[in-house]
Amino acid sequence: MKALILAAGRGLRLAPLTDQVPKPLLVLGGETLLARQIRALARAGIQDLVINLSYRGGMIREAIGSGARYGVRVQYSDEGPTPLETAGGVRRALDFLRPGPFWVVNADLVTDFSYAPFALEAGEAARIVLVPNPPHHAGGDFALAGGRVRVSGTPRFTFAGIGLYAAHLFEELPPETPLPLGPCLRLWAEAGLLGGVLHPGLWQDVGTPEGWRLAHETFPMPKNPMGSG
Repeated sequence: MKALILAAGRGLRLAPLTDQVPKPLLVLGGETLLARQIRALARAGIQDLVINLSYRGGMIREAIGSGARYGVRVQYSDEGPTPLETAGGVRRALDFLRPGPFWVVNADLVTDFSYAPFALEAGEAARIVLVPNPPHHAGGDFALAGGRVRVSGTPRFTFAGIGLYAAHLFEELPPETPLPLGPCLRLWAEAGLLGGVLHPGLWQDVGTPEGWRLAHETFPMPKNPMGSG
């Protein structure tokens, strides 16, 4: 199985931290956000990874390289100076990800979610991870009923930025076009194609100043950081 780590965003909400460093290379507890995701995927046996690039992508290439030191194989999907957003980035990377299904994971989160026991079930073209709503997103994104994601209903939960997808969902999207993933998820949910699971464990979006502060409380810098990843 393969995975795409979304790492192309500009990270404006975390400025000035991201003025000189791409958000995926920010260090949390002595390790970069991107290295944390790579190691988590590797622990689940997912060894073929794609990282999409835009803002300061050369720094990410230099930091991660071939992925050999993490026990994985990394390829890069370079989107140029203008990122293609989440769904557009997946569409751009399809040649690396086929035949699927494949993981798509945000770089700007920390979680203890285990990728290993996750698979598409009968009738599903995608399966996403939902989490309890954080304070900054109290209304949530979706409902979950019988293992299927619903656009309406209660209780509501927040999309975790983690999902497993069939390739054909993205083959239908226009190539090289900036497209967010959220509207696609809603369409797939309405069509009955989107499964889901609730993860009640550790999950923190670190793409905002408040999220970054909370993450540092959970993962304080070690006394003698080794500068890993």
